[in-house]
Amino acid sequence: MPELSPRRRMLVLAICCMSLLIVSLDNTVLNVALPSMQRDLHATTSGLQWTIDAYTLVLASLLMLAGSTADRIGRKRVFMAGLVVFIIGSVLCSLAPSLSLLVVFRMVQAIGGSMLNPVAMSIITNTFTDARERARAIGVWGAVVGISMALGPLVGGLLVQSVSWRAIFWINLPIGLAALLLTLRFVPESRAPKGRRPDPVGQVLVIALFGALTYGIIQAPDSGLASVTPYFVIAAAALAALLWYEPRRDEPLIDLRFFRSAPFSGATVIAISAFAALGGFLFMSTLYLQNVRGLDALHAGLWMLPMAAPTFLCAPLSGRLVGTRGPRLPLLIAGTAMTASGLMFALFEAETSNSTLFIGYVLFGIGFGFVNAPITNTAVSGMPRAQAGVAAAVASTSRQLGQTLGVAVIGAVLAAGIGSSSYRSTFVDAARPGWWILTVCGLAVLALGLLTSGRWARRTAEHAAERLETAEIRQAVGAPGRV
Repeated sequence: MPELSPRRRMLVLAICCMSLLIVSLDNTVLNVALPSMQRDLHATTSGLQWTIDAYTLVLASLLMLAGSTADRIGRKRVFMAGLVVFIIGSVLCSLAPSLSLLVVFRMVQAIGGSMLNPVAMSIITNTFTDARERARAIGVWGAVVGISMALGPLVGGLLVQSVSWRAIFWINLPIGLAALLLTLRFVPESRAPKGRRPDPVGQVLVIALFGALTYGIIQAPDSGLASVTPYFVIAAAALAALLWYEPRRDEPLIDLRFFRSAPFSGATVIAISAFAALGGFLFMSTLYLQNVRGLDALHAGLWMLPMAAPTFLCAPLSGRLVGTRGPRLPLLIAGTAMTASGLMFALFEAETSNSTLFIGYVLFGIGFGFVNAPITNTAVSGMPRAQAGVAAAVASTSRQLGQTLGVAVIGAVLAAGIGSSSYRSTFVDAARPGWWILTVCGLAVLALGLLTSGRWARRTAEHAAERLETAEIRQAVGAPGRV
């Protein structure tokens, strides 16, 4: 990629952030619309889970393929293709006549979405080569998630209240089309010096692992554990096959050597934990505000602002802290705040009082606002720039997998607790195990943030990067063997 002027670099960042906005906005808007969808499409709790998880599952399964493909054939080309498919998927979702077709069209959206965020992050990584500039750019990137969380519930609530839930997919069209035209005009093409070859076997194993695991979790409350056990067996077999097969390929879909870096491994697990907490938090909050408190979609969206506003304000601060002091402090703040939020709901039934509910939402927003920038920065920092797309894709995959598992696990726990009773009479007790799960996720962020951001962890990152660069040199000159 050619060296760009500071103004052009900021324009590229803005264009990439537009893609993140529509992908992030799509999930926050959808959560507010869930009760309306439930009534209109006669959906069960598991049906509502699938409207979210069909999207995040396909996204998680294809992100690494999209990242490596973009490195190979051109990041701008793949990015523009993703925008086109995402726009088409959004139109189809707005026209879906049934829950099953809505789930299918959400999967079409996800195919496009898989070509957006990791590729955009790779473009940013190759545009902002200075470490401090890149950290600040990633902080802006994280702030966009806060913007989507702030705008999503409000815009979604307004559209659901004044038009219908179908209107929530229309907002993707103007933003997506603007991003497409600006990308065509202003984003330069870039690719890795040596593209990675496709890994179809690895891709099939990833889909089998994520799909079987998610299906088993979501369907367990309705079908019973015995009925879904074969899906857990399939997931375990796919994981074992991946661990055996991928290290034997010269250019694997998932390069397990990345995980020799403690910060990279820590960022992966932190991303899964934080986004599992986010997915579960949004799912339970939306159902509580509308099905238990009886709020309409707009007022439920307004109640989400105490969470969204701190996320928006804390994300750029987190980016600056990562750039000046490293990832440890933002991760410790994030883990502490998320843990405290989970404990408030689990121990003090924060839902039963407006003041405690408000505080619980604010604490979660602070925690989530601080967690995004260190995840992304740690995932791509220290890795060879030629593999930026793959490294960013692993981080993005971890986020989507976490959100998928959060909705699946916490939704299943909630469905099992409510059973055939009404939400209004049983929600607080049924949701308590879910809040404890969120608390454990916050503790994981806290512990791993402390463990994987010290001197020992940095040494493992340097050693892993050296081995990856040595392996690249060997492949470039045709030397045999893996490092």
